[in-house]
Amino acid sequence: MTGHRARLRGRFLRAGADALDDYELLELVLFQAQPRRDMKPLAKRLLARFGSFAAVIGADAKRLSDVAGAGESVIAALKVIEAASHRALQDQVLERPVLSSWQALLNYCKVAMQHAATEQFRILFLDRKNVLIADEVQQTGTVDHTPVYPREVVRRALDLGASAIIMVHNHPSGDPTPSAADIEITRQVVEAGRPLGVTVHDHLVIGKRGHASFKSLALLS
Repeated sequence: MTGHRARLRGRFLRAGADALDDYELLELVLFQAQPRRDMKPLAKRLLARFGSFAAVIGADAKRLSDVAGAGESVIAALKVIEAASHRALQDQVLERPVLSSWQALLNYCKVAMQHAATEQFRILFLDRKNVLIADEVQQTGTVDHTPVYPREVVRRALDLGASAIIMVHNHPSGDPTPSAADIEITRQVVEAGRPLGVTVHDHLVIGKRGHASFKSLALLS
């Protein structure tokens, strides 16, 4: 087992993550949680349950704990990787102009929300130069609904001195197609912000099968 770990670690260091299958990359993470156990069976169980490396680290602690062998140390190791990914991607978008870092922004939103089991509604706040000055989760809901309060969204933008916002939420079903409720709440936020000088630049819907942009779909008035 020690030889296997050394070979796997050496292959990773020489050739990078692309040289490893998902279960092997998971093994490397799990080695930190259980230094003396064979982690391949657990890595394969996690992948069978969640489908991909990204989905494993994005799964919430309760769902992870349902997998045999995924105790506290394993869950902690996985969530540290998730937190590190979020932090690294966030650093690429905060305090930078949104238009020149749009793909980085999409990548960050996907990593942060794509695999969440419940809906999450977050707001990206922009200054007059379209620089991202804050990113805040406003509400967390159920598997198919998150309550959104337009006046609170606009009030928070004014508190932060933001002149524009990008609304972002996820669809745990995987399909990013905007619903009628998504369209209606966006209209309400637009109308609440307009007289106070707060513009809605876009509303992004994140799903496992991609994302949808209200701006690209001409759903913003």
